[in-house]
Amino acid sequence: MRATSGRLEDVARGGARSWKTYTTRTDRLHPHPSSIRLYTSTSRTRPKTALFFPGQGVQRVGMIDPWLESFPKTVKPLLEEIDHTLNISPSLTHLISQGTNAELTATQNAQPAIMATSILILRVLEKEFGFDTKNTVDVTLGHSLGEFAALVAAGNLQFASALKMVRRRGETMAKCSASSNSEMGMIALVCEPLQRDETLQAITRHLSQNKHLQCVIANVNSKTQFVLSGDISHVGKVLDHIRHFDSHDPRAVRLKADSPFHSPLMLPAVDLMKKLLSDPGSITFSPPSTLPCISNVTALPFSSAEDIKDLLARSAAEPVLWHQSIQYLHQEEKVKRWIGIGPGKVGRNLVGKEVGMKGVDVKGGGVLALTDPKDLDEFLRALEITGNAGEEEGDV
Repeated sequence: MRATSGRLEDVARGGARSWKTYTTRTDRLHPHPSSIRLYTSTSRTRPKTALFFPGQGVQRVGMIDPWLESFPKTVKPLLEEIDHTLNISPSLTHLISQGTNAELTATQNAQPAIMATSILILRVLEKEFGFDTKNTVDVTLGHSLGEFAALVAAGNLQFASALKMVRRRGETMAKCSASSNSEMGMIALVCEPLQRDETLQAITRHLSQNKHLQCVIANVNSKTQFVLSGDISHVGKVLDHIRHFDSHDPRAVRLKADSPFHSPLMLPAVDLMKKLLSDPGSITFSPPSTLPCISNVTALPFSSAEDIKDLLARSAAEPVLWHQSIQYLHQEEKVKRWIGIGPGKVGRNLVGKEVGMKGVDVKGGGVLALTDPKDLDEFLRALEITGNAGEEEGDV
């Protein structure tokens, strides 16, 4: 296990460390070991590229249908593999294509559905358009649940194995939430950039003084947004307090999640994942044949197979350091091209705002996204344009 200088959940519960510890660069956790620097080649002329995947909340009934209609030769066998792997009734592909919103939003269905759809889109790119992930991408990452797709894309997890893990993880998380008599969930808070840290500090103070409140800081998504997780009524009390007594009034948005992810209530899912990941051969880690992948827990690349087993399991109950992950890749690793794969556009928008890009608007870089076949022409043109652009000297 990595040694850290402090944990985010400790701060959210009123630990001694200031919130400022977690809003600076990634050395707020520990120095960045040179052994896990991204593997790069000085002969490469394309921009350094990150491939990223979305998390829970982007699910939509029918999200696989356009891909099946457009690329049946590639998609149909993959859908059959998905259903054969999970062997549930009704099948996952039926739920995605024809289920109700309530059925698909259920944690045990939403998580494998999003992960499977993300990898399905990547496979279409690879098989139909010759997209070479290993030689096009330098690093992968995924928001929360998206970390599983990122590890599949990086070569650390096999798709079928990851799909089973995500389904069982979702089942356990759903049970964790059902075990509570209260309404549980997550609420995103949107602040002005200069107010985020003060708002987080105000929440931290209040939670430290009211330890009975089931509310934690679950995600730090951007310089303007973070997420609270727990008992919805308790989250409401926290917001009422900071609005009345600390003069902070962030905009609150209820997320499409029926469980308090990244909170202590999810610890049974951590135990489950540790057990599943302990199986021999569950993880492949052999750089450079496997790509670097960023951990949500540390905002740094996984450094070994044991590191993946530890941090991927812990991610179920620990905060998602997405903002710090993007800042690390943008500022320290000089990533210029960001490729988002999977349903929904939330991830693309978060990344674009963080790195100050939208589409292909800087030489040799930009933020690209593929969510639907209708976006393919624009996506492939952008990929070609950015792929032919050279990097500035010193960026490698």
